[in-house]
Amino acid sequence: MTETFALTAPFALARRKEDGALGLVAGDQFRPLMAKELGAADLNAFLAAPDWDRLAALAAATDGDWAALESVTLAAPVTPRQVIQAGANYRQHVIDLVAGGLTRDTDRTPEQARESAAAMMDDRKANGEAYFFIGLTTALVGAEEPLVLPPYSEEHDWELELAVVIGAEACRVSREDAWDHVAGYTIVNDITTRDLVFRKDMKEIGTDWFRAKNAPGFLPTGPYLVPARYADGSDLGIRLTLNGEVMQDARTDDLLFDIPALIATASQTRPLLPGDVLLTGSPTGNGTHWKRYLRDGDVMVGSIEGLGAQTVRCVAERGANAAMVPARESSDVETGSRP
Repeated sequence: MTETFALTAPFALARRKEDGALGLVAGDQFRPLMAKELGAADLNAFLAAPDWDRLAALAAATDGDWAALESVTLAAPVTPRQVIQAGANYRQHVIDLVAGGLTRDTDRTPEQARESAAAMMDDRKANGEAYFFIGLTTALVGAEEPLVLPPYSEEHDWELELAVVIGAEACRVSREDAWDHVAGYTIVNDITTRDLVFRKDMKEIGTDWFRAKNAPGFLPTGPYLVPARYADGSDLGIRLTLNGEVMQDARTDDLLFDIPALIATASQTRPLLPGDVLLTGSPTGNGTHWKRYLRDGDVMVGSIEGLGAQTVRCVAERGANAAMVPARESSDVETGSRP
């Protein structure tokens, strides 16, 4: 089994599910943070002007109300007011998608299609802009919450992503200044119901991200918020396993639009606020790629270099609401195990 990435920062922030208390994680210990220790009323107020040295000193202290981390159930470490999501942002992933389309009903070879797709992506990176949509904060949960699979589809998919946590408010910032607005990073698995992405009743409308991405628990987040000083978001390994098998394995240096470009572009339309979460996109290797979607009993482990790992367990929705959903015709996408 491929190893997951470990948390390597000397400390990180986490949130205890029991009472929502923000806390420090250092090694295998958890320590709740009071407002007086944090130096701010809450996490978002702290992130607006973070004093990481203050927290580093607390993390190094032996006194305090420390508890074994394994004894604490963690919620999502962040409380964003906005979730901004970037789509089609890993070069290799988009090349795979485009090349697949270019080989349909044509005489192009796979090599010719990939060459053409690569040229398209290089032109997009040089002359285009990042593609964004909005997620609901209510879909965000801790990684230890079971992922309940709604019964209205059999095509729930995974998309592991590096998430940027905004520090100081970013409003129409330049790429050169964008790094000044990054407080830290966390891990998000952006769950997507594939057969709801495109409207069938009116194709001219296009994509329906509301239905496809915002069911309860569809943004497992955390377990940690790692300060940006301890992680280089421009080049981190990102990996997801499903039941122990590697599905996604890439690096963030494959982003078409890097973190400064994402922040600069998104902030032109809407100020990014302290504590907001900006998802950077997902690499190749999702369920659509493998022709295999999430099922009851599946276990996903998503990890990012230096940020640690999250384990998400899938369960089928049960009860009266699930029983009322009519049986679906089988999908034209195979749902067997990975080849």
